[in-house]
Amino acid sequence: MTSTTRAVLQTLAGVTAAGVAGVAYAGLVERNLFTLRRFEVPVLPSGSAPLRILQVSDLHLTPGQRRKIEWVRELASLTPDFVVNSGDNLAAVDAVPGLLRAMEPLMDFPGAFVLGSNDRYGPVPKNPARYLTRDHARAPRATRPNLPVDDLTAGLRAGGWLDLDNARTTVAVGPHRIELVGVDDPHIQRDRYAAVSAPAAADVALTLGLVHAPYQRVLDAMTADGVGLILAGHTHGGQLALPFYGALVTNCDLDTGRAKGLSRWWPGAGGDVPTQPERAAYLHVSAGLGTSPYAPVRFACRPEATLLTLVSC
Repeated sequence: MTSTTRAVLQTLAGVTAAGVAGVAYAGLVERNLFTLRRFEVPVLPSGSAPLRILQVSDLHLTPGQRRKIEWVRELASLTPDFVVNSGDNLAAVDAVPGLLRAMEPLMDFPGAFVLGSNDRYGPVPKNPARYLTRDHARAPRATRPNLPVDDLTAGLRAGGWLDLDNARTTVAVGPHRIELVGVDDPHIQRDRYAAVSAPAAADVALTLGLVHAPYQRVLDAMTADGVGLILAGHTHGGQLALPFYGALVTNCDLDTGRAKGLSRWWPGAGGDVPTQPERAAYLHVSAGLGTSPYAPVRFACRPEATLLTLVSC
């Protein structure tokens, strides 16, 4: 064996070992490194008391995920003023009891929810390489097995949370009156924002939008109406990201720069109006807490919940 051949084989062995180690880390370690993100968002009128919103999203829960369930339960120690669940709670037909156990202490606080596609349709095996293609962003087929979505929504409503799927309402949260507007999942074309569209109320501290998948058509419509803050999930933050670069995909038509975290949005932000206006809305996209059971990996994108502290502008 020549020295050149030996060097090539050693390089290939090193690359293979690094790849195996990366997959092991992504599948065994990082996907279980639950973390709490914190953001301060200046969206309330001058002189307002702070308002703390806890967002949980994309649990993709299966019954055996006790660690995830207990970690979510412990979030109640944050004593938020309001809780938002932005969908994709389930990954198995028998996951509703575990999901409601996870949410139980959080339902001591007022809250609201919208549904995602994975609250209705169970996961199916697919080629992992599809995750990096446009094909992955296609809506699931109606032939996929149904999940017990009625049991899920009944349980969340019984806990006192508001169902914001294509709905609009106003609530009192501490000293604040907050207008809430939400839609069912745009990823499977269940959004009906036109049915609940209206100019943001003038007599509230904030109009808050809620959507599972942050498709631009919904973000544009909400912000055109004056929604000041939109909360979304669905993207998993890219799930497989590159260090120092970020997400490679978002699983919708949102740009990868907004795949997770806090950013600004305004009508046309994703296309023909690239310049941010002075009073652009805030958009928070949660990277979520789970994965499909058929792609149980995360890399450079830890599973997360978020505590948003809303403060005066």
